[in-house]
Amino acid sequence: MPVTQAALWIVVMLVALALVFDFMNGFHDAANSIATVVSTGVLRPTQAVVFAAFFNFVAIFIFHLSVAATVGKGIVQPGVVDTHVVFGALFGAITWNLITWFYGIPSSSSHALIGGIVGAALPKAGWSVLNAGGILKTVAFIFVSPLLGFLLGSLMMVLVAWIFRRTRPRQVDNWFRRLQLLSAGAYSLGHGGNDAQKTIGIIWMLLIATGHGVVSDTTPPLWVIVSCYTAIALGTMFGGWRIVKTMGQKITKLKPVGGFCAETGGALTLFLATLLGIPVSTTHTITGAIVGVGSTQRASAVRWGVAGNIVWAWVLTIPASAVVAALAYVVSDFLF
Repeated sequence: MPVTQAALWIVVMLVALALVFDFMNGFHDAANSIATVVSTGVLRPTQAVVFAAFFNFVAIFIFHLSVAATVGKGIVQPGVVDTHVVFGALFGAITWNLITWFYGIPSSSSHALIGGIVGAALPKAGWSVLNAGGILKTVAFIFVSPLLGFLLGSLMMVLVAWIFRRTRPRQVDNWFRRLQLLSAGAYSLGHGGNDAQKTIGIIWMLLIATGHGVVSDTTPPLWVIVSCYTAIALGTMFGGWRIVKTMGQKITKLKPVGGFCAETGGALTLFLATLLGIPVSTTHTITGAIVGVGSTQRASAVRWGVAGNIVWAWVLTIPASAVVAALAYVVSDFLF
């Protein structure tokens, strides 16, 4: 059946599946937004998830949809996309998210989706349909975003330590308990701005491919934008407590000043990537920033074994989700 004649109910089900992925993205990545503010005791977990969810949604009014354009048109050639490719991509990404959530591993929902899109497109049309530029800059930021987070987090920590070198520790702690609300809000804003757009991109890609609705090649429908930001905010409110423990306690011990520096460094990295239209991993970014903050104290303050396990999950995310997506595409194409 030609793509343009795809049954409406299939499109509706795929949109719903994409929103489930978006919800899971918020659920899975809630730890990135709230781990530091919870581990330092500034907010209780229930307060933190509502706080983060609010800023996830507010990002709708701030960031341009450049990341959505990259996901929708910059990973594979739009002409190759059909309902089977979208199903395979979402199935691969959701499966990898569930596996890493179950084991409490802070992996990247973003790269799981990118791997899913690549994996589903390959069995249909081969390597020639991949957009090398979009894939390469996404893969490059697997390394750039944690390094930039590390650099900015550690520089913030050194700068703050120098500025407040003559201030009593208790006074510094009290100040940064308040300031950490600003940094946590900024980080949640960056998380919503970058991550919600990835689901916007795949739904936009689906609607263009199937010809359903009045769809522009330059702007996704408003209902898609609002639905995706709402889904990720709701997912964040439910939280992923297994991953919170890994991010907030197992990598390094954080005080409010360290939490502020890690979140600020991570937020600046996310703002930059979103402005450039690069789908980055909020997990990679905040992990790098937390390690950077911990390393300014002493190298032994960082549990490098835990950090190493996280890095292995980063390396495996794209190929693992791509393999699952390819299998899902083949099964979907065979059955339907």
